[in-house]
Amino acid sequence: MAALRAVLGCRGVPTPRPPPGQSRGAAAGGLLQRLGRLFYEVEAAAAWGERLRRQRLRSRNAYRGFLRDTYGDNVAAAVFTLSCGGGVRFEGQERWIRPEDRWRPEVLRLRDVPVVALDLSGSPLTYNGLDNLVPLTRLQHLDLSGCPHLDDWALGRLHVFGDSLRELSVARCPRVTERGLATLHHLRELRRLDVTGVRVPSPGLVRILLEEVLPRCQVLGMDLGDGAGTGTPPGREKAPA
Repeated sequence: MAALRAVLGCRGVPTPRPPPGQSRGAAAGGLLQRLGRLFYEVEAAAAWGERLRRQRLRSRNAYRGFLRDTYGDNVAAAVFTLSCGGGVRFEGQERWIRPEDRWRPEVLRLRDVPVVALDLSGSPLTYNGLDNLVPLTRLQHLDLSGCPHLDDWALGRLHVFGDSLRELSVARCPRVTERGLATLHHLRELRRLDVTGVRVPSPGLVRILLEEVLPRCQVLGMDLGDGAGTGTPPGREKAPA
């Protein structure tokens, strides 16, 4: 500091001095106080943002009870799916209804037609959001791939589709584990199950168990050579010595 003062003095630049009556220690303490307040303000803003994100997630997954009471289970499930950015297909229809379509008149026109297929891939679907889907009795195809909030508890609710569901995808769902996959044995009519990218300790072993409890179902993903019995998640296999 003495050298810095000397250099500044030689160049004609005045050396910064604390205000009269204030020591250097007091100035440093004031700076620390300002930095502390700034830190807490940033922390509070981050917490507020997280609360807002959770509130929005709850709102998007809210139960559409009014729609169900007014228009029935199929319309309520369709509107919920479309509001999440997904797609809907009704029985006897080959075309999927998507959010970018003028879907409201068509959905209301098909209010008495069962929903047979839902595409909720990559959507913010949660456990609570399934309240809008579980009343469906003719659902055959359900794509939940890439849903970041789908977890084992949510998979446990799919047992209500045991008599109708034939195709299910939970591929690349980061919160799904082998515990959630174990609950799928209730889906007796399932013919195709995609579990690609689901992170489990022993993917080959889990696939064998799935094929055992779902003997008529084609299981996609979790090849037998992917760390079977090693306890190593795929992509983290040890390098050869």
